[in-house]
Amino acid sequence: MSTLPSAAAPSRTARLRDALLAADFTADGLLDLLGAPAYAALARSETVPALRATRGDGPLETLVRLFLLQRPVARARAAAALPLDDCLADGWLTADGDEARATVDVRPYGGPDGEDWWIVSDLGCAVGGAGGIAGGGAGPAGTDRSELVLGVGGASTTLAGITVRTPVGSALDLGTGSGIQALHAAQHAARVTATDVNPRALHIARLTLALSGAPEADLRQGSLFEPVADEKFDLIVSNPPFVISPGARLTYRDGGMGGDDLCRTLVGRAADRLNDGGHCQLLANWQHVEGEDWRERLASWVPAGCDAWIVQREVQDVAQYAELWLRDAGDHRTSPEEYAARYDAWLDEFESRRTKGIGFGWITLFKSGADRPSVIAEEWPHPVEQPLGAGVREHFERQEFLRTHDDAALLGARFRLAPEVVQEQVGLPGAEDPEHVVLRQNRGMRRATKVDTVGAGFAGVCDGTLSAGRILDAIAQLIGEDPVLLRDRTPESIRLLVEQGFLIPEAG
Repeated sequence: MSTLPSAAAPSRTARLRDALLAADFTADGLLDLLGAPAYAALARSETVPALRATRGDGPLETLVRLFLLQRPVARARAAAALPLDDCLADGWLTADGDEARATVDVRPYGGPDGEDWWIVSDLGCAVGGAGGIAGGGAGPAGTDRSELVLGVGGASTTLAGITVRTPVGSALDLGTGSGIQALHAAQHAARVTATDVNPRALHIARLTLALSGAPEADLRQGSLFEPVADEKFDLIVSNPPFVISPGARLTYRDGGMGGDDLCRTLVGRAADRLNDGGHCQLLANWQHVEGEDWRERLASWVPAGCDAWIVQREVQDVAQYAELWLRDAGDHRTSPEEYAARYDAWLDEFESRRTKGIGFGWITLFKSGADRPSVIAEEWPHPVEQPLGAGVREHFERQEFLRTHDDAALLGARFRLAPEVVQEQVGLPGAEDPEHVVLRQNRGMRRATKVDTVGAGFAGVCDGTLSAGRILDAIAQLIGEDPVLLRDRTPESIRLLVEQGFLIPEAG
């Protein structure tokens, strides 16, 4: 196995971090240097535009070539950009004659509040980097490819964006990989524990945290919840190896369990590791099994005492799914016979499990302790506004409100219209009345829902000052309807608007 850098000398790591900042080796600095087209091309694993943009000999160009493009540079250039002796001593760089090379990928990453962070990963394994694992990158010499540690990809940033970021006492990053979720958690958790079955990942996560100037995490090796025994946490996050595959070839993606058992097991065991009021948030793949409703199937995973919000973002048929992950492993670069054999193995696996498609999405649990938990599984392939963590927290707060308010209490409550909700009227040109009215959110989940004229009028008046019942009485007087009948038929519509986030209950 190739030797990884060390962060055992904090003062030397701090000098390296200072040098990266001084050279503007940051997310914003990269965009300024490369320009939007080359920056976007790098995310597609296309390096030629970035190579052309780094022909100069300034410190930033040198760092991009070393750590992102993974090209050798002259020792003199490296010494002008970095504390070279420190980097050689700690193993961030190696020297061969007059040239220096990086031993790991170091990728600038912007934190949620403008922090400048750096995510460390194996060479050739930064998702969207030079080569990339999907491009068949073999990683550093002497390293078993199954143990390679990837950098930041779309899944990582999605999970970071949907995670609830309220201050907590303890957080667990299960399957930490390069450490990005632990890095985020360190900003709002007093104590962070990060686990991984791969010891190489734990080492790289330690480098990510140290180089980014974050507090140290409690790093533990092991599978699933084994490393934390009976401990409980206020927040659990996981971007697990959720790929449904016919074998555990690559640690970073294949969990080693059949079908979607890994994700089911994580969800089922999470309640025992959560403090009351805690959240567990993970990305997952799940099977669409012939003859079963995927919503009911996933709802059955949810442990007692937990509310759940399951959002399916995408569905792929089994052939698309197999091809995606065969390319990820570089199998399309093997012989046609080998590729066909592995393709067959994937399809055999799906056929044996009566799998007709694979869903991808988010699963969030909230340990409410409720006797009547709220379990919502929905399909939402449409664009959302990230970060969505506050919206996830508010979703569960609204479920608790609805659970504890019967219709009479609902009519006595006050509501306000959520920010940036607009009304759209749809109908034929020139018609006196619209065929229907749509309320549309421009924030969060960006939902749209049809309402009748009463619903639209009700929502438009909600500013937190009048109770729902008093608003309905006023509407009844305007349209000449019996207020008692209007009060009887409206609570269901109000509940839907609250559940979907169009109306926000006022406290008190």
